[in-house]
Amino acid sequence: MVRASLERLIADLQQDTLRMGALVETSVAQGLQALFQQNLTLAEQVIQQDVRVDALYRKLEVDCLNALALHSPLARDLRYISTILQLIRDLERIGDYAGDICEVVPRLILYPKLPELDKIRPMAHRCQTMVSQALVVFTHLDSHGGRALIRADDSVDADYESLYNCLAVQRVGDGPLEPFLLLLLVIRYLERMADHAANIGVRVAFIVTGER
Repeated sequence: MVRASLERLIADLQQDTLRMGALVETSVAQGLQALFQQNLTLAEQVIQQDVRVDALYRKLEVDCLNALALHSPLARDLRYISTILQLIRDLERIGDYAGDICEVVPRLILYPKLPELDKIRPMAHRCQTMVSQALVVFTHLDSHGGRALIRADDSVDADYESLYNCLAVQRVGDGPLEPFLLLLLVIRYLERMADHAANIGVRVAFIVTGER
């Protein structure tokens, strides 16, 4: 009876985590769309959506802590629940960064569109793909896919370094510096987003193998 109760709880944790992940995935997709299309309405929608992400995070955090305290899970169940507790923090941070990108949009549209914005697209696409793949990896508890996310993160890091070097050497003359600073913020948010997606891959591999 106790075992059945724990299994139901773990199934609920998984479903709620996937629900949170789907919401975060949507926020990332819409946040990047808002950035490249300079869509204020969509940007505001993502920022408001973060409230729902945060609410799911708090619920899952309480549920995980209750499971650890009340059910005294052993071995793999303990590893699963404690890892979920860390994984949802990664999801919450990815959602935050999607919101941060959207907060840049109202400032960015005050200036003529910079050609450098389009140079960010490949990095943004890589990050979005990593977030989506992280959820697939978690759904299937795919340790190999989880480790592949670490390699994907190396590509995003290379994108960040290249774009940073491009933006940092721009000569603005009498023009405003702010739009370049805003794009530097955007690539930093993307780089951190990819880091958290890679973290999810590492955590899934730990669930499966018990090895870090």
